[in-house]
Amino acid sequence: MNADVQKSNRKAELLANTVEHVAIDQFDARPIIDAMRQMSFTSRDTARAADILFMALEDPACSTWLTLAGSTSAGGCMHIYRDMVKYGMVDAIVATGASIVDMDFFEALGFQHYQAQGGVDDRDLRALYIDRIYDTYIDEEELQACDAAIYEICESLEPRPYSSREFIQAMGKWLADGHAKKPDSLVETCWREGVPIFVPAFSDCSAGFGLVKHQVERRKAGRPYVSIDSAADFRELTEIKIAAGATGLFMVGGGVPKNFAQDTVVCAEILGHEVDMHKYAVQITVADVRDGACSSSTLKEACSWGKVDVTWEQMVFAEATTVVPLIASDAWHRAGWKKRERRRWAKLFDAG
Repeated sequence: MNADVQKSNRKAELLANTVEHVAIDQFDARPIIDAMRQMSFTSRDTARAADILFMALEDPACSTWLTLAGSTSAGGCMHIYRDMVKYGMVDAIVATGASIVDMDFFEALGFQHYQAQGGVDDRDLRALYIDRIYDTYIDEEELQACDAAIYEICESLEPRPYSSREFIQAMGKWLADGHAKKPDSLVETCWREGVPIFVPAFSDCSAGFGLVKHQVERRKAGRPYVSIDSAADFRELTEIKIAAGATGLFMVGGGVPKNFAQDTVVCAEILGHEVDMHKYAVQITVADVRDGACSSSTLKEACSWGKVDVTWEQMVFAEATTVVPLIASDAWHRAGWKKRERRRWAKLFDAG
């Protein structure tokens, strides 16, 4: 057996077990959350977080936003976020590029994430073009196909600056126009439901590779090109905050998405608008509070900046894949979302 065949067989062996995504309607977490409410430590924090999310969904004046950082989409929570949009539980999303492009859009193209096997040398993974996220594998060749798809979308657009919201909306339409191998991805569902997705650091993912290739080729040819306007992202999300009034944040992880969503209150005030702090807020994180970083800063700390009200806030210090399915399933089964008005904030920008 030659070396190429051996490598191919070894790669197939390592990419044999796919990550399966849990869905919020597959199980009823209400009895677990009810039991946790009578417990202590992280269990009681989790139950209170579920209660706050339910309150936000029950509040007819509240617009609920989802922020995503980290790799929970690759780890099996992708369909939870999609279904929260599908059932009208989320009105806007702020995320990392990896969550939206390298994970969701990537799977919409027909690719998958795989459960890693223990004891494999990362140098061997590199030789096989397998990328690792903790205990999850991604085929690097398939990621490069994702880069190429972003490049194709760039080439199809009018050459001008775009907010990440605009560009991701174009990605959703591109998928819906027949390019999706896996239907009903988060990106496509958001496009269909009018739920805007913002990725403040959009180039920090496969989108960046496609955009850079597009720009380099266009610049060499002396032609105009597509670019991403990060200030437009901030302006547009702030416009949503101004239009929304009361808001609730369900934050998975921290980082840029967390701070970006919270900062809209301050930005609105600087623009001369009187807006309330985010009324409801839940953050799920494993980050320690002692380093002073954005991911670990508590929601009470955010109150000092005028970003988050502390009446209905809850930090849950837990690895997100262990508690997000419980909180989201509890909220779905309690059905507060059935009475909610779908905001469809993307309509704010239809004429812009």
